[in-house]
Amino acid sequence: MSLHSYSRVWLHLTWGTLERRPFLFKPVATKLSGYLHRYASEKGIHMMLNYVNPDHVHVLVDLPTSVAIEQIMQLFKGASSHWINESNLLTTKFAWGRGYGAFSVSQSLVGEVAGYIAGQEEHHRKRSFSEELRRFVERYGLTWHREETVETVPSTSPAPPPR
Repeated sequence: MSLHSYSRVWLHLTWGTLERRPFLFKPVATKLSGYLHRYASEKGIHMMLNYVNPDHVHVLVDLPTSVAIEQIMQLFKGASSHWINESNLLTTKFAWGRGYGAFSVSQSLVGEVAGYIAGQEEHHRKRSFSEELRRFVERYGLTWHREETVETVPSTSPAPPPR
């Protein structure tokens, strides 16, 4: 970054597990959260916070001038899925699902969005990830595309136990 360039572009990023399967319970989620923070720092990406739910992740980052949104998502999803599998955190192979959500956040609302992300556990007692993502898509004036890959797997699906 040039010393003559200034940038503050907050993004609320979210992405889900393959088929929205709930693999990332507390022990794994805690490890993955720490990994994402370390990895972001190594890549020069300021991550204010993240929250790992069983079937999806939320992060709040300041987009560096040298990295595009698509690159950040490839870095986060690719490196973290590789790390989960190499670390043998689950008894099955892990993968993220297709796509992601990337939503701009004004500087004046960073605290509110950070609170929303920090309150995920309580929030998801009332609303699924698919419902949450749909509301974001509609709030930002985008068109929701219903696909089976976006729907949450019913809670009767067994999740593999952590190792």
